[in-house]
Amino acid sequence: MKLGLQLGYWGAQPPPDFVERAVEAENLGYDSVWTAESWGNDCFTPLAWIGARTSTIRLGTSVAQLSARTPTACAMAALALDHLSGGRMILGLGVSGPQVVEGWYGQPYAKPLTRTREYVDIIRQVLRREAPVTSDGEFYPLPFRGDNAWGMGKPLKPITHPLRADLPIFIGAEGPKNVTQTAEIADGWLPLYYSPYRQEVYADQLAGAPAGFEISSTVMVNINDDLATALYPVKAMLGFYIGGMGSKQRNFHKELMARMGFADEAETIQNLFFEGKRDEAIACVPDAFADEISLCGPKERIREKLQDWEDSPVTSLLIHGDLQLIRDMAELVL
Repeated sequence: MKLGLQLGYWGAQPPPDFVERAVEAENLGYDSVWTAESWGNDCFTPLAWIGARTSTIRLGTSVAQLSARTPTACAMAALALDHLSGGRMILGLGVSGPQVVEGWYGQPYAKPLTRTREYVDIIRQVLRREAPVTSDGEFYPLPFRGDNAWGMGKPLKPITHPLRADLPIFIGAEGPKNVTQTAEIADGWLPLYYSPYRQEVYADQLAGAPAGFEISSTVMVNINDDLATALYPVKAMLGFYIGGMGSKQRNFHKELMARMGFADEAETIQNLFFEGKRDEAIACVPDAFADEISLCGPKERIREKLQDWEDSPVTSLLIHGDLQLIRDMAELVL
């Protein structure tokens, strides 16, 4: 089992110690460090900042949102970072959700699987640099065609030769069809939350994954002798995602919780959240569910639970925390 440091996206201000944490993770033997974007900071700039201060740790986006940039622009950022870091880049991609895509990027949230497949295909063409990049796809036609086209576009190859044609591409996916496609077209999967005790939830979707396919799962870790206290931040996160990160009509996180065996609880959490009863929604998150997808409690309990993760298909645990937690997890895992 490998460890990765999940830095996520920024809040109101940049975290003052994010580079320090990345450097410490590298010194302790962590395999990767990951940065995210939502509707604030982008994910590539902090990763470049970290890459300039490190030398061995892999640099991943978790995730770069498809609607934030065209596939060729995304490929340009990835190949540049791969060169600057000496081949340490991992390009993690995700479609985000309709609220962000339509509300922030002003684009339609249509056919996410088709868009993802087209996007990845174009990036791989750029990285291979075997021929000028073209696409007959519905969403990213190259050259551009349409009523407003000048008709002067021509297929191009990247001026800069990519360092690696096989730069790894990971995809953040939740829905069954999306995970199945991820196992087919990507080099790794970034689940939002995963339970090593319910491997059957994704077993069929992952059956077609090739050898060497990586699964890097973000796992909340809270070391505390009181289990209820340790679980509370996990329940708060789940309450927010299941209750509020999506519309009443469609919430992918709620749907995932239902597939994992907690459909009634997921419905209750969402209803309470939309009624403005956030504390009650958090309280309704089952302790058992929060415990399955996290590592909480005293150190020895976490050490025992780590064996269950070792026995799962997950290849890397991505943890978010301060310097002390980074060191504690290195002691427990590495």
